Amino acid sequence: MSPATSTVVTRWWLVRHAPITAPPGLITGQLDLDADVAGVGAAGGLPPGAVWLATHLRRTRQTAAALGAPTPRIEPDLAEQSFGDWQGLTYDAVDADASRRFWSAPASERPPGGESFADVVVRVSAALERLTAAHAGRDVVAVVHAGTVRAALALALGLEPEAALRLQVDTLSLTRLDHIATPGHPPAWRVAGVNHPWPRSLSRCAICDGA
Repeated sequence: MSPATSTVVTRWWLVRHAPITAPPGLITGQLDLDADVAGVGAAGGLPPGAVWLATHLRRTRQTAAALGAPTPRIEPDLAEQSFGDWQGLTYDAVDADASRRFWSAPASERPPGGESFADVVVRVSAALERLTAAHAGRDVVAVVHAGTVRAALALALGLEPEAALRLQVDTLSLTRLDHIATPGHPPAWRVAGVNHPWPRSLSRCAICDGA
């Protein structure tokens, strides 16, 4: 068997959950809030027979159900960044000095009792490697969070965490990554699409078709 025919491609379909129902300015992080899935219908174009994943936060499970998914496997390691003691507060309610320190280095600073975004990149990267090995050659649809998608792109593109924070990830958007494993070569990641909009009024997406 030639290297070309023994190449194994594992395709990741990262869907950010539907908008959450929360007051403006609330620091949510890993608060377990509901998603507003009104108008979200079955997602045409996603691969049949895929492995479906969601996090332990119900907004991802609610979004997966609205998309017509089978019951997803729960993967807490793909969860959003924890903002620790700040979760449930508004940004205005956070201590000014602590807030200033955090925003001076948002990728490396940890909120009290929480994670830095660099921590999230390490956590999500390890989960992606583990799950790719477990589901090699499969399609994997993961309904996750903005921080999760940015962390996955940091891994795929070799970005520093600070740079990955510049990426926009909208609710109900799709990001597509391929993990390519060829014998005799280091594994590689390929980015097929980032933050593709998935309007509630539409059931298909351009980067799904023919993928």
